Amino acid sequence: MTIRFDNRVALVTGAGAGIGRSYAMALAAQGAMVVVNDPGISSGGSSLAMEVVREIHAQGGQAVFNCDSVADRDSADRIVATAMENFGQVDILINNAGILRDKSFIKMPLDDFEDVLRVHLMGAVYLTKAAFPFMRKANYGRILFTTSTAGLYGNFGQTNYAAAKLALVGLMNALKLEGGKYNILVNTIAPIAATGMAGGTFPEEISSQIKPELVAAMALYLVSDQCRTSGKILSAGGGYYSSVQMMEGKGVRFESGKSVTADQIAERFTQIISMTHARPFKNATENVLHILSSLIATSQNIETNNSSL
Repeated sequence: MTIRFDNRVALVTGAGAGIGRSYAMALAAQGAMVVVNDPGISSGGSSLAMEVVREIHAQGGQAVFNCDSVADRDSADRIVATAMENFGQVDILINNAGILRDKSFIKMPLDDFEDVLRVHLMGAVYLTKAAFPFMRKANYGRILFTTSTAGLYGNFGQTNYAAAKLALVGLMNALKLEGGKYNILVNTIAPIAATGMAGGTFPEEISSQIKPELVAAMALYLVSDQCRTSGKILSAGGGYYSSVQMMEGKGVRFESGKSVTADQIAERFTQIISMTHARPFKNATENVLHILSSLIATSQNIETNNSSL
């Protein structure tokens, strides 16, 4: 089996450099028509998105560039319009654009907090909102969000970035349910790669082994026809790939209908936070039914007893 993207149109945000560039190049190499979006300018003063498109053309691929910002509703509409005007469809959307404004929470200006949310979270919302109707009409779509270990596990000095990145997981969890009946799959990737955005985070001997191309392999699978998975978080970096899940522990049930005190919580808190026999849930309804299962069972027993009187 060879994964190809012939006759597919892919839109990649933040594709002028780093991981986004790697996505765009790989998609084009496998036959996709690519919209390369990035508002960035190189040190030489030229458009980063245009430079990537030139590389794709030089290798015989099809691509157009767009330099609008994802952080504005009208601009997001123009980005999607670029795909429709040039290729007539949008099959794949990779929400990759991002910025950093790192600082401890107490020192962070709220403008920096909001700017990061506007690009990472709202940018993904705007692009997805603009592309979704076209995917629904075509009864086909592949949407990929980008989360981070900072959002999944926390990182000092990145409250803004972490908040945005975990919010995207929530967006995916709900959107997978709305997209499923239209053959629109929605997944999230947590990449680790040595890029300009990562700065000097990794030592040189490690950087050479965590190339963006290793992340692109997972991304390409997730946006391919062969992928049938939706609502998953995949970690990818340095040749390592794994699934990340929200899990809920077995928990503790106190007697139904009885009051519970803080002292009782304290006595059993170690058991409450234990992750032994933890399990995932497909959606909020499944989780709520699990939490209320004993109450539901009690209610059903009462109804049965009353009906037999």
